[in-house]
Amino acid sequence: MNRLSGETSPYLLQHADNPVDWWPWSEAALAQARSQDRPILLSVGYSACHWCHVMAHESFEDAQVAAVMNRLFINIKVDREERPDIDQIYQLAQQMLSRRGGGWPLTMFLTPEGVPFYGGTYFAKAPRFGMPGFADVCERVAETWRTQREGVVQQSAAVVDALQRSLAASAQKPAALTSKAVEEALFLLERSFDARHGGFGKAPKFPHPPDLQLLLREAASQRPETADRSRDSARHALLHTLRQMARGGLFDHLGGGFARYSTDERWEIPHFEKMLHDNGLLLGLYAEALALTGGEPCEPLFRQVVEDTAGWLMREMQSPQGGYYASLDADSDGEEGRFYVWSRQEVEHLLPPGQFAVVAPHYGLDEAPNFEGRHWHLRIARDLEDVAHAQALPVATARQHLDSARARLLGQRDTRTRPGRDDKLLASWNALAIAGMARAAVICRRDDWLQSAQRAMDCVQDTLWPADRLLATSRDGRAHLNAYLDDHAFLIEACLQLLQTQWRPRDLAFACRLAEALLEHFQAEDGGFWFTRDDHEQLIVLSRSGHDGAMPSGNGVAAQALTRLGHLVGEPRYLDAARRTLAYFSPAIVTHPGGFSSLLLAQEDQLRPPTVVVLRGPARAWQQGLQAQCRPDTLVVLLPDDAGALPDALAKPVPASPQAWVCHGDACLPPVDSLEGILRAIGSAARAV
Repeated sequence: MNRLSGETSPYLLQHADNPVDWWPWSEAALAQARSQDRPILLSVGYSACHWCHVMAHESFEDAQVAAVMNRLFINIKVDREERPDIDQIYQLAQQMLSRRGGGWPLTMFLTPEGVPFYGGTYFAKAPRFGMPGFADVCERVAETWRTQREGVVQQSAAVVDALQRSLAASAQKPAALTSKAVEEALFLLERSFDARHGGFGKAPKFPHPPDLQLLLREAASQRPETADRSRDSARHALLHTLRQMARGGLFDHLGGGFARYSTDERWEIPHFEKMLHDNGLLLGLYAEALALTGGEPCEPLFRQVVEDTAGWLMREMQSPQGGYYASLDADSDGEEGRFYVWSRQEVEHLLPPGQFAVVAPHYGLDEAPNFEGRHWHLRIARDLEDVAHAQALPVATARQHLDSARARLLGQRDTRTRPGRDDKLLASWNALAIAGMARAAVICRRDDWLQSAQRAMDCVQDTLWPADRLLATSRDGRAHLNAYLDDHAFLIEACLQLLQTQWRPRDLAFACRLAEALLEHFQAEDGGFWFTRDDHEQLIVLSRSGHDGAMPSGNGVAAQALTRLGHLVGEPRYLDAARRTLAYFSPAIVTHPGGFSSLLLAQEDQLRPPTVVVLRGPARAWQQGLQAQCRPDTLVVLLPDDAGALPDALAKPVPASPQAWVCHGDACLPPVDSLEGILRAIGSAARAV
C-alpha cells in the first residue's frame, strides 16, 4: 500500500504510483517498523534531482525491485526540502558510514528505531563497476540485519554518538572574538581561489554565496585598519568569480537565473536544475556587486544578470498568491538539459543572417559542441565588443542584433516541453528570494521588483503564520510542518531588507515576532540555536550546527539578523542572544574558520556594530543615494510620516524638511540635514570603532 497520495510535496507525489509500499516520514511509519521488528529503507531526494529520477525509473517503478523492498523493509520516502532536519542527520550519517561524500538520492538503511547502519546515494538497478544491483544490496543488508544484529546495534550506537558530537559542538570555553578569524578565512579562500576561472576548488564547482558575501564585506570595508591588499584581493576574487559565473553556462543567457552548480571548473556545463535559494542569494550578491562597481567595465554584465534573474523569478517562479515556487527540474522529456541546449542548425534556421553572425561567435556556436558531443549550451565565448569589431559593426548595432536574437530564441525555447516545476512554497527559500529581490529593487530603483518581494512576504505571512506559529511549507492551500531555525532567521533578514526598501509596520512586527519565537523555542541554554523547535518530534539527535552548506548557516544568519534587528529597535535581548551564539561557536571558528562565513559576518557586526541611519521627512533622494552604495555594515530606513507607533530607538520627530539620525551601537549623533552630512557621520562612526 503506497501512502504518498495525500502529501503536499511534488516529489513525494511523483512516487505515489510506485509499486513500493512507501510511507511518508511519520510516527506511524516508525511504529510499524518497531511493531514488525523490520529495518527501514529511507530514501531522501527532491523533485529537481536528476539522479533521483533515474533511480526512481530504474528501481522504484520496477515491480520486481519493489517486491524485494516491500518484503524486507518498511520503506519511507522523504522530500529533503520539506524535511531538512531528517536530511541533515542522515546525510552526515551516510558520510560517516561510507567515508564518502553525500548527495541525492540518499539511500539509508535504519534500525526500527531509526538509527542508521548502512547507506549510500544512487544505487543502480543492475550490477555495475563491480557493485551489486539495488535489489541485491537490499537482500544483503537485510541478511546482515538478521544474522549480525548485535554488531549492527553496537555500530549504530557509535554512529549516533558521533552524529551528536558533530551536529552539536561540545561545550568549550568561549574564545575571544577578534578579526584574526576573518583574516584566516579570507586567506583560506585566497588559497583555494581559481585565478583563471573564478570560484574555489575544482569541479564540480558551486557558487558558495556565504563565502562570496564575506569577500564582499571585506571588499566594501571602510575601516581604516583594513589593509589595501586584503581589500583588493577580496574584491578581485569576488568580481572575477561573479564575472566568470555570469559568462558561463551556469547562467541561463536566454531566460535568466542560475543552475545549481557547474559540472566543470569553467562554469560552462551546469547540472541544469534551478533552485530558488541559489537564485535569491545570487541575485542579492550581483545587485551588491553593481553597487560596488558602478561605472566599471563589468557593470553592464552584472546589470544584465540582475535584470534577467529578477525577471525570471517573477515570470516563472512567482505564484498567483505571491509566493515563490521552489525549483525547476534538470530534465524534460526524460533527458537532462534538453530544454536548454541547441543544435547550431536550429539556431541558424531561426535567426536572420545578421543576427546569427553575432550570436554564433558570442555564444560559442562557431566552436565544437560542448554538451555530450552533439549540442551547444550557450555561454559567452567572445565579448560582444570583440564580435562587433571583427565584423566592422557598431557595438550598438551588435547589441540590437543580440537582443533581438535572444528574444527570438527564448520564444522558440518556450515551445519545448518545459522542465517540471516544484510548486510548493518553502518559508526559508522564499525569505532568501525576498531579500535578494528587495536589495536588487533598491539598487536598481525598480518598484515592480519591490512589489514582487512584498507580495511574496505577504503570502508567507498569510499562509505560513497561523496562530503565531511559523510553518515550513505550503502547497495548494495546505500549510504544515514545524518551521526550522533557517525559516525564522532568513525571514527576519528578509524583513530587514524590505524595511530598508520601503517601510511597512507589518514587516517590522513580523520580524520581531519571529525573533521572539527564536528566543523562546529554539535558543539553547549555553548559546546558539537548535535547528528544530522545542516541541518538534524527537529525532535520533538534535542539531545545532554553525557550518554553511548550500545555504548560509541558520545560526550565522540568526546571529547577524538579531544583531541588526536589536540595534534597529533597541532590544538588548536580541543582541545578547546573538552574542551568546557567537560565544558558543567561537572555539570552532577560531580553530577552523573555513566554512563559517555566515558566523564570521555576524562576528563583524559584533566587533563593529552596524551603523543605523534613520531618515524622516521628504528624504527619498537621500535614501536612494545611500542605498545605491555598497555598505554592508549600514542599515538605512526611511520612516513615513504615518509610521504609527515606533520603538523608542526609532521614535524620531517628524520634521518639516528632511533630517537624518546616524546611530552607531548605543550612540546617536545629532541630527543632520544634508546627504553630505550623513556621509560624514557614517565615516566618523566607522573610524570611531
